[in-house]
Amino acid sequence: MNWNNVQIVPTFVDQGVSCYQLEDGDFKNEYYIVSEAETRKLLNNPEIVGYETYYCLIPSTSQMLYYFKEQKKVTTANILSILRGALNYPLEESCYREHIRVHDISFLSSERVFHEDEIAGLETRLQNYQSEIKDFENAVVEQKHKITESTGLIEKYKAQLDNVRNNREFDNLSKEIEFQGLEIEFSEKKIREFGEAINRKKEEIAELSERLEGRKADLVQKQGELEQIISETKQDEEKLREKAKKLEANIEPRLLTAFKRIRKGARNGLAVVYVQRGACGGCFNKIPPQKQLDIKLRKKVIVCEYCGRIMIDPELAGIEE
Repeated sequence: MNWNNVQIVPTFVDQGVSCYQLEDGDFKNEYYIVSEAETRKLLNNPEIVGYETYYCLIPSTSQMLYYFKEQKKVTTANILSILRGALNYPLEESCYREHIRVHDISFLSSERVFHEDEIAGLETRLQNYQSEIKDFENAVVEQKHKITESTGLIEKYKAQLDNVRNNREFDNLSKEIEFQGLEIEFSEKKIREFGEAINRKKEEIAELSERLEGRKADLVQKQGELEQIISETKQDEEKLREKAKKLEANIEPRLLTAFKRIRKGARNGLAVVYVQRGACGGCFNKIPPQKQLDIKLRKKVIVCEYCGRIMIDPELAGIEE
């Protein structure tokens, strides 16, 4: 991908959220950058992870999806989560907030997404170049046909010169011969121009083909890396499942059933969230001060009255405020 050719075009600015579209002739899909105070905070503080990242991305993501929905650009969504980025949670939550149906959530690497898109763009350009060469070759055939016609006419007119009866007929035939000669010269010039254009296109095709093969090789490498990451993630997931089974044996069945019910109903699969800035870490609705105090005391299980998730204080979650 030649990023020097990519242009950042403003799309909208609303409620402190700025959206920009990446434009390039090779792009098959549409790509956007969303900027807002909280997202800029993430860029300036890369050490921010976990729920704090989730919280920072929700406002800008929701505003972007609201705009796209109003513009009728999106009504349903398939979320491609960037591996190791955990960005599917704010995307999923924002889709639900804006009433955009989520069909599926898949895991991809960002490099793979761009490589696949660039490959599709290069293949399209390659097809266009090949089509242009075919058009030039057809044009060459047409000009050669014109040369053949003009040559035949010249021979015909030259034969008629032997039978002219006056100077007027001689002049007319001579002019026709001269005109057809000019037509031949013009056609030969066009053939040379088309030939040069074909050679240029063939050079561009050779360069493009080499670039395409390189991108395909990169994609194969990224796919291998992706499969390895998925394999490692699957192993970690199995270990966590085994650990969860052991822990479930020590939990009261009534509480365990309630936990699983809440988790199943949660949009992002989070049944337990910690309090963030006086709000539920799942739905981000404000929590009354008395309830916040009850959560800190840890004397009973407190659930969010809006989303039903179990709420705990940040200290219990290992988060320093």
